[in-house]
Amino acid sequence: MLDIKSIRENPAQVIEKLKRRNEDTEVISKIQEVDSKRLEVIRKADSLKELRNKVSDEIAVMKKNKQDASEKIAEMKKVSDDVKQLDVDLRNIETEIENLLYYVPALPADEVPYGKSADDNIERTVWGNKKNFDFKVKDHIELSKKLDILDFERGAKITGSGFPLYKGKGATLERALICFMLDTHISKGYREVMTPVLVNRASMEAAEKVPKFEDDMYRINEDDFFAIPTAEVPIINIHRDEIFKEDELPVKYCGFTNCFRREAGSYGKDTKGFLRVHQFNKVELINFCPPENSYAELEKMLADACAVLQALNVHYRVIELCTGDIGFSASKCYDIEVWSYAENKWLEASSVSNCTDFQSRRAKIRYKKTLEGGKTKTELVHILNGSGLATSRLMVALLEANQTKEGNVVVPDVLRKYTNFDII
Repeated sequence: MLDIKSIRENPAQVIEKLKRRNEDTEVISKIQEVDSKRLEVIRKADSLKELRNKVSDEIAVMKKNKQDASEKIAEMKKVSDDVKQLDVDLRNIETEIENLLYYVPALPADEVPYGKSADDNIERTVWGNKKNFDFKVKDHIELSKKLDILDFERGAKITGSGFPLYKGKGATLERALICFMLDTHISKGYREVMTPVLVNRASMEAAEKVPKFEDDMYRINEDDFFAIPTAEVPIINIHRDEIFKEDELPVKYCGFTNCFRREAGSYGKDTKGFLRVHQFNKVELINFCPPENSYAELEKMLADACAVLQALNVHYRVIELCTGDIGFSASKCYDIEVWSYAENKWLEASSVSNCTDFQSRRAKIRYKKTLEGGKTKTELVHILNGSGLATSRLMVALLEANQTKEGNVVVPDVLRKYTNFDII
């Protein structure tokens, strides 16, 4: 959530940065209008409270002197009723401001390149070389059917389109990928967690997923629970309403979960096989850190995600997202894309983002910062998230890149201790 103080103190800068994101800035004018009402209500309430305190002292003197104070008492009852109503009005106005802020995205960092769409993103790194095949490359669907390792048709029968079924060595390969990624991140200082995949509304709000993106979520109406779109949601909420000690930071977690996204509005896009699914597996990385370190930690998290692909010998590139394409809660974001030989294009497999204090403000996640002289000050932590990685499109890249002329798939070396087989 954006800090209301930034709108009060420097609305021009807020509006300029939102324009860089190609966002409608009319909401800022509405917030300013409602905030003006808030300040007026506070002024009236403070004035009445001051009057009430003054007259209460007068009433006490009159009673001590055995004078009739009934008229002043009646006046103060009316004042007290007005103060109570103003307090109600203030709560309603603050709720209205909060509801408006729910739809205002994070402000992009100054160094984020300007752009209007994904076409303006900047390629930062390309790792590895494309393989040259001397035979016609099969796509991941052809391979999975031949090898009987993935079954999209039966997955659709069980649930619906976009819910894949892994079978045999395909299920083992998926499990091996997840275990390898978790072990890799744990070795780099991330603490593994296994979280619920159903969360309550407060958790979704803290992670900035609702109400803005509620239509993209699977929801259980009876309980007002949501199936998580990413493990980012439950992992962030581990420390909701908590205060870290400064020497505890950074706190880094990794966690595997199933993820669920309705992706309302995505219909008509390429939905073949793993290219767009509603349920997928992902290892998530989360970092709670002091503000002054967050952009350095972002680069480290990016390197941690890329290290997985390098170990798997997957051809990938890193894209820095422009202002018109960064996520709602991100101030700076990188996408990692893997190469599909059958589709002949890059596929997004990970996003790594610095959300600064945007999520921690809503979630009330803070730390005690030590100042000179030993004093402390409570400040919001910065929160970073990254896919480390999502397996669906990574599986596309792995199957296609490691296929043989006979239509088999060679298992990457680093996964063989997990699969106990070398080829599918």
